[in-house]
Amino acid sequence: MGQHRHHHDLPAGDDLIDAARNAMARSGEQWTAMRASVFGALISFDKPASAYDIAEAVSQAQGRRVAANSVYRILDLFVSANVATRVESANAYLANAHPNCAHDCIFLVCDDCGATTHIDDDQITASVRAAARKAGFEPKRPVVEVRGSCPECQ
Repeated sequence: MGQHRHHHDLPAGDDLIDAARNAMARSGEQWTAMRASVFGALISFDKPASAYDIAEAVSQAQGRRVAANSVYRILDLFVSANVATRVESANAYLANAHPNCAHDCIFLVCDDCGATTHIDDDQITASVRAAARKAGFEPKRPVVEVRGSCPECQ
């Protein structure tokens, strides 16, 4: 089965922050100082980060304790606004590198080093949605994750 790929503009740095801020505004959400801090911490990680990792990073940056439950609420907002994605099997989050594109993601998660690669294959995710509907289930958000070993760890 071939992949149906689509092009993404992949902002980075300040452009990614601007894209996230704009995505939040489109969702009717404010871009507060705390949300900016959480997003800044999220993009500083090179692997999916837990709410506890992010809370610790924000706490260190602000010189005061930030509770993980506050970070969880912000991350949930980020996910609903397409600003972040949740790697379900790791209970961790990644900044969405293309917040202007709404589609189902597929994650390849390395069991050895934790590296997570995002790929797009609309045919696979469409098939998952179709199989769910065929079983009488209305899918809201397919989660497709493949656990294994990345090329560096093989």
